[in-house]
Amino acid sequence: MFKQLLAAVFTFAFVQLQAQEKQNTPVDHSYKPMMIKLDDKGQKFIRFITWHQIWASYTNNNPGTVDINGNVQKNNADLSIRRSRVLIQAQISPRFMIVSHFGINNQSFANGGSAGTLGTGASATGQGGKRPQIYIHDAWTEFAIKPGKLHVGAGLHYWNGVSRFSSHSTLNFMTADAPIFNWFNIDATDQFARQLGIYAKGQLGRFDYRVHLNKPFAFGSALSAITSPVASNVLNENWSTGGYFNYMFRDKESNVLPYFVGTYLGAKKVFNIGAGWYSHKGATASKASSTASVVQHTQKNFGLDVYLDMPLNKKKGTAFNLYSVLYKYDFGPNYLRNIGILNLHASVQALTSNPDASWAGGGNLQPTIGTGEIWYTQAGYLLPKLKNGTAFMPFATFTYKNFERIGKASGQYDLGMNYFINGHNAKITLQYSNRPVYKTVSGNPERNGSKGQLILQTQIFL
Repeated sequence: MFKQLLAAVFTFAFVQLQAQEKQNTPVDHSYKPMMIKLDDKGQKFIRFITWHQIWASYTNNNPGTVDINGNVQKNNADLSIRRSRVLIQAQISPRFMIVSHFGINNQSFANGGSAGTLGTGASATGQGGKRPQIYIHDAWTEFAIKPGKLHVGAGLHYWNGVSRFSSHSTLNFMTADAPIFNWFNIDATDQFARQLGIYAKGQLGRFDYRVHLNKPFAFGSALSAITSPVASNVLNENWSTGGYFNYMFRDKESNVLPYFVGTYLGAKKVFNIGAGWYSHKGATASKASSTASVVQHTQKNFGLDVYLDMPLNKKKGTAFNLYSVLYKYDFGPNYLRNIGILNLHASVQALTSNPDASWAGGGNLQPTIGTGEIWYTQAGYLLPKLKNGTAFMPFATFTYKNFERIGKASGQYDLGMNYFINGHNAKITLQYSNRPVYKTVSGNPERNGSKGQLILQTQIFL
């Protein structure tokens, strides 16, 4: 029923917009950046960007999922805030720049907010949905040593290595969201894909580069607490290194800010090939047996990707987008993290009462990041513009995961449609996502079918 409701809302919005354009004077949807100029030439300025991404979702929960009252829940529906952000870019001189970026992520009725706000029952020890704390995403300064060719900066930054999607802008996804494993440290040793550090970036002709030296956030257990042969994060004070190198065969992309564009909707002819790495010594540790010594492992992440975004028929406004990336991740033996975006209920029944209860946990949790290989590909086709300037863009993705901890590879996909009211500034996205499900057999994960999730997202950014 909820799936039909979401589809009906999507259709109704389109019909109403079409009717409005026919009956009234066409609305001016043109976008002009919110900017305060500090000189006549526009070389000094302060720019403001703000955006909201709101999700209505319907999730087929993992087997054995229990809700906040402890009852088995096969499906759930929710309305949530995926992102609510403000970004300020201040170019105080042609050579000095300051970026401040703050906001919230992932607020639902049950999580994302202050602790202990679920009432007075057994669930009161959990984290509630109310009053989420605004936190800093980016806070860095930059100096242009050789404008365009060599810039250096420091702070809490997003100039990441490994892949294009590791520094993906959240404003112009082609899909409803990123696949998450592109942010390989997400909320572990980083602060939502950011770490404190020093970076250098620039462009030499068609060669684009970014490298960094970071101090990852303290995250994990003390070495003395490690007892498992499965690697896990441990506390350490080692620095990390990373970088991403990108060759632009067609139009050059801007690297003033670190955020790579998801799709230009035919505004550029872009064909890039890139590669990158990330390394953090002693990030994880494991213990082969009760009598063995604890062994620390260097986290090593590598990526190789290709990006294509091309207009096909400028008169009709059609375009094609393709992105494909191969990741090789090594966090130590059998390392694996189960992650679910805006997951409402992570608890599952005990194996004694339900042998099919999800190994990964409840809700939409799934094996996401770990030692092994991941291949991800997405493609989309921008359909001809309608008379009122709006456009549809169907898309599809496929993900191949081969994690050491699981032992067998899996495949999953997303199918969706964008309705661009005013490009990425105002759009509606409908997406169905498929994910693998696992049960526990002799303490190990075993494939137990698939589950799905339907997401309807509205996005406006100014």
